[in-house]
Amino acid sequence: MSVQHPLRILDLQSLAPRDAGEDLLGAVIYGAPQTLEAAAVGVPLRVLPAGGRTCTTWLSPGPFVEGHTGELNWRHNEHLLFGSISLREAGQSTLQQVSHQAYAAVFETLRLTGFPYLARCWNYLPRINLDGGGLERYRQFNIGRQDAFIAAEQAWLAGAPSACALGTAEGDLVLYFLASRVLPQAIENPRQISAYRYPERYGPRSPTFSRASLLALPGQEVLFISGTASIVGHESLHRDSVVAQTEETLRNIAVVVEQANLKSGIGGFSSRELILKVFVRHAEDIPVVAQVLRTQLGPDLDVIYLQADICRAELLVEIEAFGFRDEERK
Repeated sequence: MSVQHPLRILDLQSLAPRDAGEDLLGAVIYGAPQTLEAAAVGVPLRVLPAGGRTCTTWLSPGPFVEGHTGELNWRHNEHLLFGSISLREAGQSTLQQVSHQAYAAVFETLRLTGFPYLARCWNYLPRINLDGGGLERYRQFNIGRQDAFIAAEQAWLAGAPSACALGTAEGDLVLYFLASRVLPQAIENPRQISAYRYPERYGPRSPTFSRASLLALPGQEVLFISGTASIVGHESLHRDSVVAQTEETLRNIAVVVEQANLKSGIGGFSSRELILKVFVRHAEDIPVVAQVLRTQLGPDLDVIYLQADICRAELLVEIEAFGFRDEERK
């Protein structure tokens, strides 16, 4: 297959990354694959409802250059770089140290390849909600990530990239990312306090991400909506209702889309046209979550469901989303 615009996303379900064709920028295999191919990273999350695996591919026209920065693999064309790294806590290392190491490798890669701007980061942490020696492991991760941003003189408050952080049962810290040569516009949600301004009750370091990022590419804009949950202000809402949490999450996404359209040069992003990844803490919640999505967004959804731990123990669902607008559709 051949793509005409700088970036596309495609979900191949049981197919392999090589089936994406010559435009493969990078691939993510959900479902704990046993073997991986070039330009692919594996994430050990259960694909719902039936298991198996789903291969999410990022497509962009070549030619490509690829290489390694230590344990980090990367591949890029003229406009975009896809990179991934998997690191395991070993010996006396903590998740905080491993997180710092992973992001230090990211920023070194950006320096070496000439892609100065992170557009979107995906983080998968083993046992995210458990205590890690007196501090929740997600909070350990936030310290290591933020320290790496500061050391690299990267934007860690306003202007931070969009991101998500989900929990796996076991395994490595898995980080993959997209970077660009142009600065994305950071998008915030007026219904929420910016994550990097959270009060100290959520940990000694606030999470380093924006609610979304809007990336302008030749003839195209791409909207990356961060992992979004049932949070208003900085408080988790509807702790005992997955239906209400899903509805609140969709309200937050709708506001982010509105804010993105205010900054967009093309405009026309719509919640109904987004590509969705839905993470649920409990697999049995999938039918009701799916029904809420169909009711709110219509029956023709482009969506993948995965089982994962959410960054706050009381949250039952998280949704990330992607939108694409091309100039000729303006």
